[in-house]
Amino acid sequence: MKSKKKIVLAYSGGLDTSIILKWLQENYDAEVICYTADVGQEINRKKIISNAKKFGVTKIIIKDLKNVFVKDYIYPMIRGHAIYEGVYLLGTSIARPLIAKDQIRVAKKFKAFAVSHGATGKGNDQVRFELGYHYFGPKIKVIAPWRIWKLKSRTDLINYAKKHNIAIPKDKKGASPFSVDDNLFHTSTEGKLLENPKNFAPEFIFQRSVSPEKAPNKASFVTINFKNGDPFGINGKKITPAKLLDKLNQLAGKNGIGRVDLVENRFIGIKSRGVYETPGGTLLMHAHRAIESVTLDKDTMHKKDLIMPRYAELIYNGYWYSKERFKLQKIVDLSKNKVNGSVKLKLYKGNVTIISRQTKSAAYSMKKVSFEENKTFNKTNVERFINFHKKKLRS
Repeated sequence: MKSKKKIVLAYSGGLDTSIILKWLQENYDAEVICYTADVGQEINRKKIISNAKKFGVTKIIIKDLKNVFVKDYIYPMIRGHAIYEGVYLLGTSIARPLIAKDQIRVAKKFKAFAVSHGATGKGNDQVRFELGYHYFGPKIKVIAPWRIWKLKSRTDLINYAKKHNIAIPKDKKGASPFSVDDNLFHTSTEGKLLENPKNFAPEFIFQRSVSPEKAPNKASFVTINFKNGDPFGINGKKITPAKLLDKLNQLAGKNGIGRVDLVENRFIGIKSRGVYETPGGTLLMHAHRAIESVTLDKDTMHKKDLIMPRYAELIYNGYWYSKERFKLQKIVDLSKNKVNGSVKLKLYKGNVTIISRQTKSAAYSMKKVSFEENKTFNKTNVERFINFHKKKLRS
């Protein structure tokens, strides 16, 4: 007997992907395999499994990718100081390439003819997922329900769920939920009243940070240790990448750090308003720039700053696996072996302050910078330096 064709669905167990699961079963003569990538989001394994089994799914895969996510995706991005449009730390953007890669791995393992995702037809994630799918499985078909089904709105989605007895979650105010994405790096919240940029973001939507007003009146301190450009420990204690970021999330979140409210330009040309929480990532970004300031030379740092906007845009647009991103990453990492030491931070009511930088690097010379007279810096060369640049003004 010929075996049934297979589809691997990126499945969270929530409303959207449960509807997609049912829709795939109705519209394709194929077995649906439910795949969940654990990248540090709030996850209920029992719920994912039980929800999938309600639809007769027999293959349910939940893959723990947290350490891979932090070590091979977040850390390289932090080394590049990637910030999109001056504000966004790319929390959703950086997770999609990894999920796409592992979803294709599962599809190949089970010889699936197609993969499917729940990204909407107006968003960036459809691009990010599908560029990743193409890179690792160009011959595998992509099914994007939001672009082809007849459900045109959240209202249609909820009506479809009611028709098929699919549970509809409620937010903290008892209404249908916001659009939320979360992983170990961040949480994003979009939709509903946030769609109008004149509306303020209500406090109840924040999930991993307190407001600065409600943060402790006493400052917290943390030291982040770096080796070869990457954090490896907190307060001198070595810790796995996932646990390190989790600990920083908790510490920064309780101090009201990492919130941004932004209107971004999506890759496909639509403006979108969202609220993001990236507490631990905010600390890592501050600390990494601080340790580079005492370990790298001026030209190296400035070249990195010049390529950062393009590097960040490539990640945002889903080009993590592109030749251009690989090339820029090599530039970013040319001197990472010099970035060693520790940075102490003060956390207080939404603010991050650099308290100290410690390194054995010779890039920062106390003798040269001292205001005391010394022989390590020849000041007579400065006049020639100025005269050279006077001539360049007119060249």
